[in-house]
Amino acid sequence: MEQTILVVEDDKMIRELISTYLKKFGYHVLEAADGETAKKVFLTSHPCMVVLDLMLPKLSGEEFCTWIREQERNEVSIIMLSAKARTEDKIHGLKIGADDYLTKPFHPEELMAHVEAVLRRTGQYCQKIAHKGLCIKPRKGEVLLFDKKLELTKHEFNLLYTFMENPNVVISRERLMEQLYPYADKLVLDRTIDAHIKKLRKKIESNPAFPERIITVRGMGYKFVTE
Repeated sequence: MEQTILVVEDDKMIRELISTYLKKFGYHVLEAADGETAKKVFLTSHPCMVVLDLMLPKLSGEEFCTWIREQERNEVSIIMLSAKARTEDKIHGLKIGADDYLTKPFHPEELMAHVEAVLRRTGQYCQKIAHKGLCIKPRKGEVLLFDKKLELTKHEFNLLYTFMENPNVVISRERLMEQLYPYADKLVLDRTIDAHIKKLRKKIESNPAFPERIITVRGMGYKFVTE
């Protein structure tokens, strides 16, 4: 699974420099120039890491860091960037939830070393697939829609995981049947899958009557759309 990193930095030159290096290292990068925008991007994208400047407009980096931890998103790693170099400033940053603290100015390759070191320690907790605010965490058995945790049945969870693991691919009812009922006999009908998908749509679609995430491909099956 590709790891997503959110870069929150109001200085455009620094933000773009960080993003360029992260992309070179193979990460999917999102950007925000202020704390309020960062909150919106965070809830939509469910990143694995946030590279966070402390001096931000609208909502400070400290406030944003505290907000993340209050959401109980402890699987998200946070690297703070700051011109404050005093020991007490670093200790404060770590106490409010940062995993690492890097003092400005810094060389981009130094930041990359910190990113990789933090993810070596924490990356295994961030196995997730996310798209437009919908996020599934296979290891935790959790599904989030923006900031709301969804209650799914075992079959609904397995269905959603199958779809999100295979985006924009048509999946037949037969394959879905094998995923949900590997040992079932022929008495389990195709319409059972349709019923599960109908219930799943009610939980993840803004308008279940006109689904935009899980669509029906007539005569072939279903497809989870991300394009």
